Amino acid sequence: MMNADINSWEEVILIYNSALKSIETKVSILNDEFQHVHSYNPIEHVKCRIKTSNSIVKKLKKNGYEATIQNMVEHVNDIAGVRIICSFASDLYAIAEMLANQSDIEIIHIKDYIKNPKPSGYRSYHMLVRVPIYLSDKIVYAKVEIQIRTVAMDFWASLEHKINYKFEGNVPDRVRGELIECAFMSSELDKMMMALNEEVNSIAANAEEE
Repeated sequence: MMNADINSWEEVILIYNSALKSIETKVSILNDEFQHVHSYNPIEHVKCRIKTSNSIVKKLKKNGYEATIQNMVEHVNDIAGVRIICSFASDLYAIAEMLANQSDIEIIHIKDYIKNPKPSGYRSYHMLVRVPIYLSDKIVYAKVEIQIRTVAMDFWASLEHKINYKFEGNVPDRVRGELIECAFMSSELDKMMMALNEEVNSIAANAEEE
C-alpha cells in the first residue's frame, strides 16, 4: 500500500514520525558498527524534524497545489527531515553509501551540493529516500529527506538561514558576498581538518608498528 493510504493529518504525523525513528535507528546502528570496526564514531550528532502544517501548506500553495493530505504526501518531499552532522567529508560519503546499501531504503534521488555547491556557497549532501512503515494492518511508504554535512557546513548553513530570515530573502549584496567568502573558508577548513586527521592517524599507525 502506498502513500495515498495516508488520509488524515494525525496519520501524517504518525507515519512520518515513524519514518524518522526508522532512519535514526539505522544511523545509530551504523555509527555503533563503525565504532566497533574502526574504533571511531564518524557522526557528531543527528537532528530530526517534522515540517509544520503551516510550512507544508505554504509550500503547496507556492507550487500551485491545493492544500490536501494527498498533495502533502505526493508533492512535499521534506515533510520528514533528518540532518546527520559528521566530522569530515570522507565520513559523510561513507555514511551516505552505507545508508544507500540498506535493503529497505529506496533512493529516489541524490543531490550532491558538496561537489556542486549552490551559487550561495551552500554545501551539503542530500538524499531523498522512501522507507516502509509497518502498521498493524498495512504497509505505507514515507519519504524522508536526509541531509549529511560536516560541522563546518552545518554552521555556515545555520548562519545563512538566520540571515535570510532576517532580511526575508532580500539579503544585501555585500552581506551575500561575505557569506560566499565564508563558505569558501569553511570548505578550506574542512580540507585542512581532514588532512590533519589523516596525518594524526598515520602517525598513530606507525607508532603501533614500532
